[in-house]
Amino acid sequence: MQLFKIMLYLCIVFQKSEFILLFNKEKVMNKKKIIGYTKPVFALCLFMLIIYGAYTPSQKAERQQIVCVKFKANTSASEIERYMQEFAQLRSAIPQMVAYSAGKTLAINGKPDYDVMHYVTFRTGEDIETFQNHPKHQAFLKSNEAIFEKTLVINSDIQR
Repeated sequence: MQLFKIMLYLCIVFQKSEFILLFNKEKVMNKKKIIGYTKPVFALCLFMLIIYGAYTPSQKAERQQIVCVKFKANTSASEIERYMQEFAQLRSAIPQMVAYSAGKTLAINGKPDYDVMHYVTFRTGEDIETFQNHPKHQAFLKSNEAIFEKTLVINSDIQR
């Protein structure tokens, strides 16, 4: 928000200085030249505001949930892929999810205990509860419980 105020102030100051230069007592410019000078300044200010809006952090994250899943041995690759896509789609269906990422676990020191891990970020503990009880999340769990061998869910604070 502070950056927005600074950019807006700079745009106003720049336009006022252009205005003072154009209306100097010794030489008064005509209206078309004034408009010609202010259009690029206005366009630049508008562009800066759009860029600022695209890169501002929108939500402060405070909680992280890690979900580890081990699939049953007879689970096909297409079922795992479908599961991964459905979990990712929960991000757009449940607004309490601030961020989401996932991946298959790596076998660095032997076979891993779990096949995939999901990292879900929330603003508050209440958002985690809302996510857990959300009808779409419950339907997702019910439709995929047959392919789970075991799961592990870890909730934590995000340290700053």
